[in-house]
Amino acid sequence: MKKKLFFIVGVVIVWGITLAVLVGMSPKVINDWTDEKLIVMPTKEWEIDFSKQVDPKSISNETIFIQDDMGIKQKITLNLSEDRKSVTIYAPNGGYSIEPTYYTLYVKKEIKSASNGQSLQSGKQLTFVVQETLPTVRSKQKLDEIFTKAIERSKEGRGFGLFSFSNGVEESAESESAADSAKSSEGGGYSETNNQVQGVDEADTVKTDGQFIYQVEDRKVLITKAIPAENMKLAGTILYKETFSPVQLFLHDDQLVVIGYAYEEIKEGNEKKQSTEERIWPGYYQSTRAIVYDVSNKHEPKEIRTVEVEGSYLTSRKVNEHVYLISSHAPSYWLLEEDGGIDLRPRFSDSASGDSKCAVPYTDIHYFPESPETNYTMIASFNLNQPNNEAKMTTYLGSGEQFYMSKESLYLGVTEYSHFVGSRAEEFPNPDTSIYKFSINKGIVTFHSSAEVPGTILNQFSMDEYSGHFRVVTTEGDSWNNERPSANHLYIFDENLKQKGTLEDLARGERVYSARFLGDRIYIVTFKQVDPLFVIDASNPGRPTVLGELKIPGFSNYLHPYDENHIIGFGHDTKLVPSKQAGEEPLVITEGVKISLFDITDVSNPKEKFSEVIGGRGTYSPLNYDHKALLFHKDKGLFAFPISIYHDVEGSEYEQRFEFQGAYVYNLNLEDGFQLQDKITHLQDEVFYEEWENSISRIVYIGDHLYSISPSRVTAHQIGSFQLVGEVKY
Repeated sequence: MKKKLFFIVGVVIVWGITLAVLVGMSPKVINDWTDEKLIVMPTKEWEIDFSKQVDPKSISNETIFIQDDMGIKQKITLNLSEDRKSVTIYAPNGGYSIEPTYYTLYVKKEIKSASNGQSLQSGKQLTFVVQETLPTVRSKQKLDEIFTKAIERSKEGRGFGLFSFSNGVEESAESESAADSAKSSEGGGYSETNNQVQGVDEADTVKTDGQFIYQVEDRKVLITKAIPAENMKLAGTILYKETFSPVQLFLHDDQLVVIGYAYEEIKEGNEKKQSTEERIWPGYYQSTRAIVYDVSNKHEPKEIRTVEVEGSYLTSRKVNEHVYLISSHAPSYWLLEEDGGIDLRPRFSDSASGDSKCAVPYTDIHYFPESPETNYTMIASFNLNQPNNEAKMTTYLGSGEQFYMSKESLYLGVTEYSHFVGSRAEEFPNPDTSIYKFSINKGIVTFHSSAEVPGTILNQFSMDEYSGHFRVVTTEGDSWNNERPSANHLYIFDENLKQKGTLEDLARGERVYSARFLGDRIYIVTFKQVDPLFVIDASNPGRPTVLGELKIPGFSNYLHPYDENHIIGFGHDTKLVPSKQAGEEPLVITEGVKISLFDITDVSNPKEKFSEVIGGRGTYSPLNYDHKALLFHKDKGLFAFPISIYHDVEGSEYEQRFEFQGAYVYNLNLEDGFQLQDKITHLQDEVFYEEWENSISRIVYIGDHLYSISPSRVTAHQIGSFQLVGEVKY
């Protein structure tokens, strides 16, 4: 009897092991889908992820399909990834209709493994609802529900928004850069901020109106009378308490807009409660504040109004008289577990409507349905010509990292990590990006449309709007993952963000370091060990094509137009050092700052016509990460930028020696290339290290003079001889 029992037990064990092995050999869908109906946009793209490679023959509209509530199949397109472990589902032409009550996505178990033919362990299905516009939370209950799910995700080890922080102040274009535009003044013209898009002004630390220089420095704004250069003097100062730190400026006629960070301690009971159930916890209230001054009297600037939104300052733009102020706020939503009555809405205030802070109404808080990010993105717009009109607020839950703005549209890029959970978490990060387009009309921001692109966006210069089309460059994957090498893509959409053209898989194994859109011509720089510059023709938006490619050492972080056939690259030189480990790729060592003039006259054969390498390892310029640090004057044939220079110590592999801090001024022409004209420094004595108070951050021109600006002084130099002709110290 015992033998028979042991035999039965043994059979059961063997059968169980066999079943486990067979199940383990079967692929499965690893998407972490919930049972609730998801809200998506009409152009939503779905990605189905599998634990193993699947047989391409088993992927069809019979095994993966979408039906509406009447059982009618949608005309979707399926695309199996190169590694055969995921399938992308593209929406029908024109997107999903909003008329059906709901749709259901089916993944059938008949999908098979590529290696052993085993079917899926089980099929999956997902129900979703389509909306043309972004949904609103509408109630405290819905908002708390969103945050509660974020808390649950973080506890399961797959949350991405629990401690989300903004990445601070952010750092295509028309054929002529706004940096080269000049306005008339008594001095004969003056420089403006190096803006990306002509007609869309970007806030900066320094502005000039051709008579005065306005400068943000350490909790104060300095107003310097710059004309005449030989008799410069400090005309006015705006001082701030420790609760406000100014960071950037706008100028509009006789109005100065000072943007910065504000801090306020919130004590229990000193905030007016919305209701007895909704409370604001004590702590610190951090906000982005814009203060508008009348500076017609430079000696006594007069405050006109203040607009304030909760959160960290991300960026801002000015189109004509309208200012758009954008912040990111990370609410302390984990406090919901301690106090369910806490009010997690962001707040704002506007002196045009009173001094009190107001919470954004629940009906005005939109959210990005598929984003797990828990930061608020807030856009406040106000009219400088109508100071008594209330600011307009637009609020979204689900933070965006990248912004691009034209005169008519604002584009927000939201990184989507929701695909990468479960067994694919080890491949993180490899997210996609949702693009949300907003129409802009005289200060009113309205949601327009959305799209999705594989990969992530580097910065604002990777996006562009031209002739009714939106263009974007992305990098997908990790450039140092040899098994799943990165790829770079260009996508072109029409005005409704319907995809028209693509150019995919550029420079496998590399990532985008810079991009510039100049009309029908697009330039992309990628890098891993060498610097390929791609020249792309986008005159046919439905079929962009690579015209030419150039590979050289180093890389360019920023591309600036010179003329229709030449572009300037600013970046670093590099060298390859053989790895000490056998079989490993060479190490890439970053050397001095490099400037290049690329000749694109022959689009099929771009050339580096001239180049210059400044300093050695450790040399850097703010221009490598902040395009507004560049002064470019095409008519005078010169450009200038701040730089700190180091040189390698002879005989030492890693030691560098400080040499220079200040600004370099170059002349550039197509015959002689780069000609160094002057080295401007505010250092007073021979020093062995950099000094913050003497670090030149901006160079501007007014008439025939260059002005270099640091925290301690402004100096004026005659263009041509570059002789020092004037100075004001602070």
